[in-house]
Amino acid sequence: MRGIKYGLVLTVMLALSLSSFAQKAERDYIRKGNRQYHDSVFVDAEVSYRKAIEANPTSAMSRYNLGGALLYQNKPQEALKEYEAASKMEHDKGKLASVYHNTGVIFQAAKQYKEAIEAYKESLRNNPKDHETRYNLALCQKLLKDQEQQGGNNDQQQQEQQQQDQQQDQQQQQQQDQQDQQQQQQQDENQMSKENAEQLLRAVMQDEKDVQDKVKKKQVMQGRKLEKDW
Repeated sequence: MRGIKYGLVLTVMLALSLSSFAQKAERDYIRKGNRQYHDSVFVDAEVSYRKAIEANPTSAMSRYNLGGALLYQNKPQEALKEYEAASKMEHDKGKLASVYHNTGVIFQAAKQYKEAIEAYKESLRNNPKDHETRYNLALCQKLLKDQEQQGGNNDQQQQEQQQQDQQQDQQQQQQQDQQDQQQQQQQDENQMSKENAEQLLRAVMQDEKDVQDKVKKKQVMQGRKLEKDW
């Protein structure tokens, strides 16, 4: 029985020792990451915070700090994932308010005002005295209203543009039909003029033939008369 108790105690002591070591490693990496963060070396800070998370995957502080380092590297979607993870691990209201505030900032920058409003509201639930969050909330509510009105105006403008396009198409078709009709009429007139000219030419030729026939006939008659007299 003593051996069993000793084994259990040894196991507990070993677990506590490992836990203590992990916590120390986490704190060291967070401190190192914070120094790098304040020196604006955000890539190195990201590495340090990730090592802190490896030492303690449930560290809300490491997740939150990592989110900040990612934001300064223009990686908002990755930062958002870290803030969401931190919000599920953190229990301190003040820290939760900061997590949701930064989440709202990411959504606001992406013009996702509905999501930003919900995040700011959640931040204020945890810290009602945060005036900056309250201002951002009011601003997003106004921007969302403007966005919705603009969307309605865009729909109306699109419908009006479609109607104008249809009218232009109809006008162009009418103009084309008129041009085709005029061309056909011109062709018909040209054809009639050609036929008239041919008819006139035939008439002239016939008149000339008649004249020649009359002349020939007269010459014949005169010729006969001379012969008879002579």
